Amino acid sequence: MITAQLRAAPQGEVEHLFSLPHAPEAAGGVRRRVRGVLADWNLTADAAADVLLVVSELVTNAIVHALPPATLRVSRDRGETCAAVRVEVTDTGPAAQPSAVDPDEHGRGLEIVSTLSERCGVRVQPGGTCRWAELRVDEG
Repeated sequence: MITAQLRAAPQGEVEHLFSLPHAPEAAGGVRRRVRGVLADWNLTADAAADVLLVVSELVTNAIVHALPPATLRVSRDRGETCAAVRVEVTDTGPAAQPSAVDPDEHGRGLEIVSTLSERCGVRVQPGGTCRWAELRVDEG
């Protein structure tokens, strides 16, 4: 399979950075802000929904399981034959005490991210961890 090379769009803002408050209600506010960015990027409704779900899962993971501060970076790349959105959430690493969660209601977030993404992964770096995902998207 040949993968198309992606390149940055020559015009318009293609990257947004958000600080993540370390509170459960932060995920909803971040989703609203990212929804506005995706609308500006003119993504199809299905593509925007997939990106928002990935954002939700990665942000929630950082809020529930990691130490603050955390940041979200959303960027868009456009190529001649395809476009992609990259979502990165960086935090300062795992919380010392794992939170007690019901496995029937939690624990599938990274599986959802993997299913929706072309590529995804984890990058451990000095001072923290970055979880990222790239989604191929259609523009409207």
